[in-house]
Amino acid sequence: MIQGIKRLGPFEWEVPVGLVPGMHSPGRFYLSDSLLQTLEEGAVLQLANVATMPGIIRYSLAMPDIHWGYGFPIGGVAAFSLEDGVISPGGVGFDINCGVRLLTTPLTVDTCSDRQGLIDELYQAVPTGVGARGSIRLSRKDLRGMMEQGARWAVDQGYGFMEDLERCEDGGCMKGAMSDQVSDKAQQRGMPQSGTLGAGNHFLEVQVVGDIYDEPAARTYGLSKGQICIMIHCGSRGLGHQTCTDHLKTLEMATKKYHISIPDRQLACAPITSPEGLNYYGAMAASANYAWANRQVIMHVTRTVLSRRYGIDEKEMHLLYDVAHNVAKKEEHVIDGAASWVCVHRKGATRAFGPGRMEIPMIFRETGQPVIIPGSMGSPSFVLKGTRDAMEKTFGSTCHGSGRVMSRAKAKKSFSGKVIRENLMKQGIVVRAPHDGAIVEEAPGVYKSSDEVVRVVDQVGLSLKVARLEPLGVIKG
Repeated sequence: MIQGIKRLGPFEWEVPVGLVPGMHSPGRFYLSDSLLQTLEEGAVLQLANVATMPGIIRYSLAMPDIHWGYGFPIGGVAAFSLEDGVISPGGVGFDINCGVRLLTTPLTVDTCSDRQGLIDELYQAVPTGVGARGSIRLSRKDLRGMMEQGARWAVDQGYGFMEDLERCEDGGCMKGAMSDQVSDKAQQRGMPQSGTLGAGNHFLEVQVVGDIYDEPAARTYGLSKGQICIMIHCGSRGLGHQTCTDHLKTLEMATKKYHISIPDRQLACAPITSPEGLNYYGAMAASANYAWANRQVIMHVTRTVLSRRYGIDEKEMHLLYDVAHNVAKKEEHVIDGAASWVCVHRKGATRAFGPGRMEIPMIFRETGQPVIIPGSMGSPSFVLKGTRDAMEKTFGSTCHGSGRVMSRAKAKKSFSGKVIRENLMKQGIVVRAPHDGAIVEEAPGVYKSSDEVVRVVDQVGLSLKVARLEPLGVIKG
């Protein structure tokens, strides 16, 4: 146990003011006793460091997937006042709007028997790996359309349907995007990468719905036991990474310009209302929109493969929802009994808005926002629903995945890609990747248990379990 940490409940812990000098608020994180064994001291110190930033509201927060990251811990959430608060790339991450969407299909596990053939075909259709290039050739005008219109640009180009937009967070497009604040270098990196998975923890996974925990919510979400679904996890590719890199340099100078005292230079920031803060927000929103368009294109390609292979109409395959990670958003929340607009940073965390919120599509407004928490190849993924408790405790936030317990470098020394692939095949899970290293880096053993992480958010009430999805085949980036 890290000295000074206080237990507030079965799964709730507090980092007291004073753990590091200059904290304006306590830290709060959510872990079970077993997950506590994986907690890194560095991640707790990062959580405390975030609490030193100007204008932070209530708490510096972390979800059960907490682990060490750049600036903020991954799994970190913090809200800042729009009047005297700051915005920080370290609270968003390099892969801006790394997110997850789930495509439901009319297929069942019995009608999808040739998993190897399906995975091979999807692998050929969706480019993967570092520097992967898509089949779409974008003009500068097209790229600007992606950055300013998001998923709508893709739908207007024939990549999907209007109903898809209704089932994306923010309609698949953040307001306030400023494509002119995305550098030429970032744009050059993004132009050939539309419709690609990329590398790292990105994947496309064929899954089957297993346990149903909440029948009414599952019906509303269009999920049934034995149903085949496709989960897509990727982000803004090189465009988003370069955008973060570019604006970090600017905000490091802005930190000094505005005399902001921070304990870690990775928390470089600027007042939200400053020119530097506004420019970063606009560039981040443009990158987020590129990511939504990217996932929309990949989903369209996936629909095309399934339609051709199984003879089903593309309109029979519905987007359940698309959730964003790694963004900072201006949202209205109740603070001390009054509605206030704040800027919520979610780094490796996702929205879990409860029933009644106007941001939720009408079809889900009574149930709560669909929440998608992926596993890792051999581990299950989950669909949950957002809650009012989350609105009160975490600014409507929950975890975005399981959270790493081992670095990629250590994973390469500890596991064999060939052995992992063979073991997964014995479990009936087909894996395709550009090389064995991509499999090793994202092996199930390098992550916390998705079952346990989801149990915590369910027990705390940050999001409630609806259905469990088991992997059948996966394409790794």
